[in-house]
Amino acid sequence: MNLLQKQGFFNSLILYAGVALGFLNLIILFQRIITIEEIGFFTLMGTISVLYAQVAGLGIANIILKYFPYYRSDDKKHGGFASFVTIWSLVGFVIITVLFVVFKDSIISYYKGKNGAQLLTRYFYYLIPLSLFTLVFSVLENMALTVFKNVLSSFLREVGVRLFTTAGVLLIAVKLVDYHGFLMIYITANLVAVLVLVAYIGKGRHFKFSAISPQLMGERKTFLNYGIFTVLSGSSFVMIQNLDTLMLSVLTKESFAYVGIYGTFFAIAVVISLPAKALSRTSLQIIAQSWATNDLAKIGKIYYKTSVVQMLIGCLLFIGLVINKQFIIMLLYKHDYTSYFNVFIVVGVAFLVDMTGGLNGYIMNLSKYYRLTTVFIVSAVGLCVLSNWILIPRIGIMGAALAYLITMFALNFAYWLFVKVKFNLQPFAKAHLYILLIFTVCLLIGLYLPPLKNVFADMVYRSGIIGVIYVFLAYTLKISEDINVIFDRILKKV
Repeated sequence: MNLLQKQGFFNSLILYAGVALGFLNLIILFQRIITIEEIGFFTLMGTISVLYAQVAGLGIANIILKYFPYYRSDDKKHGGFASFVTIWSLVGFVIITVLFVVFKDSIISYYKGKNGAQLLTRYFYYLIPLSLFTLVFSVLENMALTVFKNVLSSFLREVGVRLFTTAGVLLIAVKLVDYHGFLMIYITANLVAVLVLVAYIGKGRHFKFSAISPQLMGERKTFLNYGIFTVLSGSSFVMIQNLDTLMLSVLTKESFAYVGIYGTFFAIAVVISLPAKALSRTSLQIIAQSWATNDLAKIGKIYYKTSVVQMLIGCLLFIGLVINKQFIIMLLYKHDYTSYFNVFIVVGVAFLVDMTGGLNGYIMNLSKYYRLTTVFIVSAVGLCVLSNWILIPRIGIMGAALAYLITMFALNFAYWLFVKVKFNLQPFAKAHLYILLIFTVCLLIGLYLPPLKNVFADMVYRSGIIGVIYVFLAYTLKISEDINVIFDRILKKV
């Protein structure tokens, strides 16, 4: 098993374990232990901290991935790259934190009169340490990624923090802590993840702090230029994924309640994107290394394979969630969700569109045309804002979902067209048509299977039948060579 397959396999296991914990937390425990407004604030807290860390990092994650291959050295000092990254991140965080504190009143004023606004007022300063830990973890994760060590960081992010979250909400249930204590546990979980990753990287001795080399210092303007462009594109992409949440909280009176409902369905839809997350963690560094050697053939091969695998698995997950609507609604417990399931469907389609595009955005962002990535994605932010502004006041939560779908389709089409024109690379082939055929057949069968009275039994039999049909058709039609190889090995052992 090659590196891409091996790390992709372990990352997939971790991601799906994280999904199981995420489902337990968000769909089972949160719905029964804390209010929808509290769920909404927890969602908004994550949104703000991620965006905060993106801006404060000044593009450092992308700088690491793009430029580290040029400074890699056997003495592990890498020209003082670790020292440079540390100083860069701290300076950026201090600047953004000062601005965040200065504009506190302006930020809070947007939520006056909204249901649940007192939560933001009370816990405003909690966002600073949470954002710091988010930034440091991102830096450490990308440094580890450059030496192809990404499994532990995936485990800490997807499983470790969620285990702490599970413990925290259960402590609320048994009345040992309140919501305040729960948030403290969550912030502590992020700190623990950072410390564990620091110890892991230090033990591997892949990096040594040293004086920053003149060559590296001489490139600081280049890094700053690249960082500014990529922080605009990076933070803009985070904004695209979170603008709907932010604008729902501002444009609707039921601010945190709507955010809680939308955030819950969005989190369920994220399941569909997990294959893309698992593959991209390793594929991204391979793309970066391939650009360093100008190996377009390898880039094209990875581009095609990731698109096929991501679409194939994503469609199966989408079908499984849609055909089990009654089971999901039952798990969500609160009746507030019943009328909004179509929101999940629209957001789920948006995720399918994005992951089917494969690595188009990464390929462009790591090329010499990275500045245009910023133009594309900032334009997408404008489209997202406009769509939300028009649709949310008219159709509420569904407006946010439609705005996200419109934005993701437009952005991926732009990426695809550019990569096709400039590099003559594109991921689509007859395999994608076969996937659409399998998708349509299995979705229709799943929707029209006769229901069973017991909702648990119905979920098992419905999912089992569709899963077998889907896998059989995908294997028989040889949609993905990589997946068929894995199944052949399993069948051989059996």
